[in-house]
Amino acid sequence: MSSSSIRKHAGTGAASDRPAVPEPSFAERALTLVYMARIGSLSTLSRKQPGFPFGSVMPYGLDEQGRPIFLISTMAMHTQNLQADPRASLLVTQDDAGSDPLGASRVTLVGNVLPMPQSEVAEARKLYLARYANSKYWVDFEDFSFYRMDVVDVYYVGGFGVMGWVSAAEYDRGQPDPLADSMAEITQHMNSDHKDALVLLAQEFARIESQEATMTTVDRLGFQVRFKTQEGIRGARIAFLREVSNPAETRKVLVEMVRQARSEA
Repeated sequence: MSSSSIRKHAGTGAASDRPAVPEPSFAERALTLVYMARIGSLSTLSRKQPGFPFGSVMPYGLDEQGRPIFLISTMAMHTQNLQADPRASLLVTQDDAGSDPLGASRVTLVGNVLPMPQSEVAEARKLYLARYANSKYWVDFEDFSFYRMDVVDVYYVGGFGVMGWVSAAEYDRGQPDPLADSMAEITQHMNSDHKDALVLLAQEFARIESQEATMTTVDRLGFQVRFKTQEGIRGARIAFLREVSNPAETRKVLVEMVRQARSEA
């Protein structure tokens, strides 16, 4: 699945003293997080202790519909659980949660994890090895097989007070944000080299006076910022002047916004 080919969704706005700030739908944000991450926590139904969940650290690949692909061994406990009951969930969390894990994004995919049809194994092998090159040493062992989760429901949490269910149909129709592959680079650059600019942007576009500002996420419609104010830590979303689709456009619009903020100041 390519993050460069996106499908536009109507955004949901955050409450503030200004009009709602456009942002990607929960479906797009959930899929973007699953696309960016590499490892999740797979919970299966225990065969040894019926009715109890059994959690496993699980690397996964991703097909064109955003369905996780697993390469698992028959010796693994989670594989034995799935063979008895395919119902499972996969929890994926934002990699750079830092010291505020509850303020970070996470998503839970609920679905049935079943062996992949033999006709689709070759493509699954290609997708999986693209993420995990070292798996080539055991991918063809007889006790390893490819399984795929057929998603039946999705629950997305974007941080404190930002959460909701996403239907399987919405998730299936989504595409990752076009900045998914460059998000870490953009946020790191802004937080390392342009801290003063972020404070200025917060003052002009979010009407927040802050001592320090940190960009936490960025997408095609805007970015999320965490502020240090006299009243404590706050968060807000700032919209871009226009939609962007790559890092060059992102840089250009941020430069324009800083210039506008400076002229207003």
